[in-house]
Amino acid sequence: MSKLVTDKVLQNPAPTPKIAFIVTEDWFFASHFLPMLRAARQAGVEPVVITRVRDHADLIEAAGARVIALEADRRSLNPLGLVSTVTRLARILRREKIDAVHCIALRSILVGAPAAQLAGIKRRVFAVTGGGLLSAKKDLTGRFADAAIRLPIRGLFQSKETHFLFENTDDPSQFGLRPEDANVTIVGGAGVDPDHLQELPMPALPTLRVALVARLLWSKGVDLAVEAVRIARAQGHDIRLTLCGEPDPSNPRAISPALLGEWSAEEGIEWRGFVRDVRTVWQEHHVACLPSRGGEGLPRTLLEAAACGRAIVTTDVPGCRHLVRDGIEGRIVPPNDAHALADALIQLSQDHDAVAQMGVAARQRIHQGFSEADIIDAVARMYSKLFSFSEPNDVHSSSLLGSAKS
Repeated sequence: MSKLVTDKVLQNPAPTPKIAFIVTEDWFFASHFLPMLRAARQAGVEPVVITRVRDHADLIEAAGARVIALEADRRSLNPLGLVSTVTRLARILRREKIDAVHCIALRSILVGAPAAQLAGIKRRVFAVTGGGLLSAKKDLTGRFADAAIRLPIRGLFQSKETHFLFENTDDPSQFGLRPEDANVTIVGGAGVDPDHLQELPMPALPTLRVALVARLLWSKGVDLAVEAVRIARAQGHDIRLTLCGEPDPSNPRAISPALLGEWSAEEGIEWRGFVRDVRTVWQEHHVACLPSRGGEGLPRTLLEAAACGRAIVTTDVPGCRHLVRDGIEGRIVPPNDAHALADALIQLSQDHDAVAQMGVAARQRIHQGFSEADIIDAVARMYSKLFSFSEPNDVHSSSLLGSAKS
């Protein structure tokens, strides 16, 4: 290369491509997706986050992304409101000269994809973090609404450069895709840092202490956990349940504080509210319980419990069964079956060795594609493919798809 050409290259380096994460709430991004920023940087991409800003913008910016506020009501599916949000978002994308969008969860896809289309952005990542309430509802209305949301994603909203990111191997089929397709990446949920969430000593027995840590929604099966513990205690088994979390006021399926207070007044059941450091929960409990009714991607709460070395009791729904294998990391029971859930808890209360062994296996499971490092590597590779870069030198191969089939 001549000196003149070299000087021109040095004077006019290629601009760093920009990717916009589109997500409904700043707290949701801060609690689950900060590793995505590292993946973007690792792939040579500049990240920005477009979201409704409340209390977590500083945390996101400290992790390496500029935050742009987009006010929108995620409870509403009013067409006029959606059109307004899409128009405002498209204006932001054009102004910021965004090269790709990464839309997190179905609502953000429904808003972000048409906005990207208006802004002329063809590189799109659709991150499906579960189907939410619509996937959990199995009646005719639920199935119709579910199809009405999913069909446009594979039709109107999908460009030739769209890549799909899923958190379990079940969800791709809902979009007519396969886990092994070239435009599909499977990751182990949001991932957890096993150095931060270390294996904790098991608390004293015989009382089996069970915790449910989640947003307190009907879709999470909180009522099923309460009923199961009632059944078990009525039969004389020493089992206690702690509910950790708060109702989500923006979610129409939130459990009311009044009802949570009533449950907490019962013997053997306690509602603690929001817990800032989940390690304080698992220091005191033996078993993690999440009797989800469905609509999960891969619940972070199960990853956190597994990293701390706790047995898991959950339901046979996508996402939950992707992490937990029945009889190995915990127990899998049918959804919407409080009696089966009670039986599983009773069996664990009578077999303390199994509780300990499942906890050890759950911790080991995190190292099979479910750590933050695994997720960062997989997403950085996806970005490299999306932007046609060579793969970053410090990205190591990991196959969650292979581990999920084990």
